[in-house]
Amino acid sequence: MPANSFRLSTQAQAAKASEIRELLKLVARPSMISFAGGIPDPTLLSVDLFHEAWREIFSGPSSAREALQYSTTEGYGPLRQWIADYMANKGVRLSADHVLITAGSQQALDLIGRLMLDRGDRVLTARPSYLGALQSFGAHGARFATHGAPHAVAEPAPKLLYLIPDFANPDGRTMSRAERVAALDRARALDTIIVEDAAYTELRYDGESLPPIAALDQEASGDIENTRTLYCGTFSKTLSPGLRVGWVCGPTALVRKLALLKQGTDLHTATFNQRAIHHAALAGFDVAVERARATYRTRRDAMLAALARYAPPGLDWSRPQGGMFIWLTLPVEVDANALLERAIGQDIAFVPGGAFFADGGGRNTIRLSFSQSDEAQIEVGIYKLCALIANAAASPSRNVG
Repeated sequence: MPANSFRLSTQAQAAKASEIRELLKLVARPSMISFAGGIPDPTLLSVDLFHEAWREIFSGPSSAREALQYSTTEGYGPLRQWIADYMANKGVRLSADHVLITAGSQQALDLIGRLMLDRGDRVLTARPSYLGALQSFGAHGARFATHGAPHAVAEPAPKLLYLIPDFANPDGRTMSRAERVAALDRARALDTIIVEDAAYTELRYDGESLPPIAALDQEASGDIENTRTLYCGTFSKTLSPGLRVGWVCGPTALVRKLALLKQGTDLHTATFNQRAIHHAALAGFDVAVERARATYRTRRDAMLAALARYAPPGLDWSRPQGGMFIWLTLPVEVDANALLERAIGQDIAFVPGGAFFADGGGRNTIRLSFSQSDEAQIEVGIYKLCALIANAAASPSRNVG
């Protein structure tokens, strides 16, 4: 029976497939050079660390049974303490009680939406912004406005200010310290909660690390309990995306409410996965991060160099200090969706930028990921893509998405 034959909820009726997830289904053929998914290179995943974690967990019946049993909603205590120590190194002083383990940081975004949003509430975001956040908050009835735009301060005051300060998905942008302080000041003035999405923070290739907004918030307010920032972290870009382990931390008044909401969702994040991540983090987090940085830095540089060689007139692109993405602004007459159809025919894939605009803009933008392609693939792929862009710019009548 078709879905419309059932009495679905309003939220379910409005649900739409992720353009990125649907695209990934189309680009699985071996010949495809995919710049589409922001996915870690599988050869960088720390198989040895997790093999050892498996062995340790099953080294005795007591440890094995604990890993296979139900656990607390808040998460595995030793892992929460590891995260508290990690956050302290970033200038955020907190205890394990301020940490909730989630099924990836995506679940943290969903829980925050459930915690804070009623239908029609406003959320301030960058433009463009992470598609997963737009979908998650949108499912809770959010209306979106652009952080920094004049209309964004109109009544009613926004409930959330969602930001990715480091190497943002999709455009790779990093907020300066001054911009982070300004965002914090604005949140205070509007009495708004900041959601700081730190998925890519560890993947810095150039420049000095900047303090998280959560650290600046605590520095100004004096104590974690007086802050208004919910920091969302993840192990998906550093240790394993498949185990789905992330976290959210902040003042206990908010974290405890998030834990209550999580209870009704999945009881707790998989115990086995939490223990495996904890072992891997203790044994080799820093090594895994350095390996990823070295590889992705090389690939970013290869993509930037190829763009400099082959880009046609009118093409502009970002130069990120880290992360996984380069953002292209095409000549205004080129439609990214129409370009994608021709690119797939030549075994090249990317994500059209319109998916990242809550207001339907961005038709002449695209997101390129360099995380899964080696330097030779990047060279060929960018050469082909730039040729397609040049042809599309020269034939505007074909640019209909």
